[in-house]
Amino acid sequence: MAKPHRNRPAHPPARGAGRVSRAVALAAALTASLLHAPHAAAAAPAVPATNTSAEPCAVDPQAPPKRQMRAEWISSVVNIDWPSEQGLSPERQKAELIDLYDRAKADGLNAVFVQIRPTADAFWPSPHEPWSEWLTGTQGTDPGYDPLAFAVEEAHARNLEFHGWFNPYRVAMHDDPSRLVADHPARVNPDWVFAYGGKLYYDPGIPEVRAFVVEAMMHAVENYDLDGVHFDDYFYPYPVAGETVPDQDTFAEYGGEFGDIGDWRRDNVNRMVQEMDEAVHTAKPHVKFGISPFGIWRNDTSDPNGSDTGGFESYSQIYADSRRWVREGWVDYINPQVYWEIGLPVADYAVLVPWWEQVTEGTDVHLYIGQAAYKVGNAGAWSDPDELSRHLDLNREYPGVDGDVYFSANSLRTNARDAMDVVVEQHYANPALIPVKEDLGGAAPAPPVVTAAARADGGTELTIRPGRGGRPAYYAVYELEGAPGRQEVPCEVQDARALIGTVRAAEDGGETVFTAPGGGDVTYYVTALDRLHHESTTSNPRHVPRG
Repeated sequence: MAKPHRNRPAHPPARGAGRVSRAVALAAALTASLLHAPHAAAAAPAVPATNTSAEPCAVDPQAPPKRQMRAEWISSVVNIDWPSEQGLSPERQKAELIDLYDRAKADGLNAVFVQIRPTADAFWPSPHEPWSEWLTGTQGTDPGYDPLAFAVEEAHARNLEFHGWFNPYRVAMHDDPSRLVADHPARVNPDWVFAYGGKLYYDPGIPEVRAFVVEAMMHAVENYDLDGVHFDDYFYPYPVAGETVPDQDTFAEYGGEFGDIGDWRRDNVNRMVQEMDEAVHTAKPHVKFGISPFGIWRNDTSDPNGSDTGGFESYSQIYADSRRWVREGWVDYINPQVYWEIGLPVADYAVLVPWWEQVTEGTDVHLYIGQAAYKVGNAGAWSDPDELSRHLDLNREYPGVDGDVYFSANSLRTNARDAMDVVVEQHYANPALIPVKEDLGGAAPAPPVVTAAARADGGTELTIRPGRGGRPAYYAVYELEGAPGRQEVPCEVQDARALIGTVRAAEDGGETVFTAPGGGDVTYYVTALDRLHHESTTSNPRHVPRG
């Protein structure tokens, strides 16, 4: 989220191979009873996708993780990523988003976090707030289509998870209420708003404001097929030298028993986080709710539970008690913006990642690390295009890290392109499945059936139909060397290097076609997954001999 503070220093002016060979099949880990002979596709029994013998699957430690969040932020505020400028035609806007999605897919990503409410406005026809000015250049003007519906549909067509990114309290990137559309809630309720640092904000201390922003955001959750609801790090505004947040009257009215305005502000943010979490999961239990806080909660000089850092503290400066959100289970994932290089004394990436892993330890909260792609090319460590890849090398040392999110989409096409090429080569050579959040429900579908495998331009076309019991969300396709009966399938499909792609299941419940890029004395297996990424056992094998 490359907002104005993104370039602020931590202390503000204070390869895997494309297929798995028999050498990594780890046959010694399994008994002969796990071997399966070839059988007819239509009636073949499934082969377990997870090992069921007494011996655990000893997946090669050099293999990349099979499950990993790999996402990018697509920012709309001030047209950072999409749309690239105001007033583009619907066709241009759609084409730009498709280009971003296609690039994400080519880079091995499996999710997008798209900003759909950047400044108390909407990228969908909301009954609560006006159309966003970042679409047409004029707030309240209909862009001629439904951008959110289009964005969700196109993401799902590429089997990318779609997380709607909302900014709860920012009203405008200027401080003039008269510039807002006449029926804007901030003009209708001027006592809800304060100006600070040249911008307008809703006052988080007013209960009616909290209720309103939750309702406004929930309209998108209730009416669109979102996979996740995402907040960034803006709650109370970042401090501006010489200014004081003008909420003393609000504190006097609503502060209750709080003797300290800071404690009251943190409670206001906590209440909104709790209320949004409850609202999301009441409406749609399968939708994930996550927040991307500033990378430092507190330094250990301020709190023994803090990190060994010396930078800006979000707890006391923007009243974001992110550690508590995790420990209380008010979020499904936490995505700290660890936007510093390895070895930076004031905020060392190598210190903060294990600290955040400790915060999530023992909870059901997933940990995704926010990566500063926008910094690539800056002086120092960021001048080395290998810096991002080194971050992922370090993450591998901490099993509590469930993936990464890059800020932002445009940087991955421009200044960080070379760095991302290194990441793709060294870490994302094969796709990854998104980690399962077990407490959100869901269950693995029935194993699918591969009914045909035919040579085609560009590879091998696999025809897949769902198993009995309903349509899955998507399929995962695995490629193993040799004919069936020579592989230890349960363990081999646990190796990420066997995974060659995923494809959304046909919406009508019929057959789905996936084009595998290779072919030639290989066997394909397919699994079915629900929208929460629970994976079935494997399909029947389909062997493609060398042709």
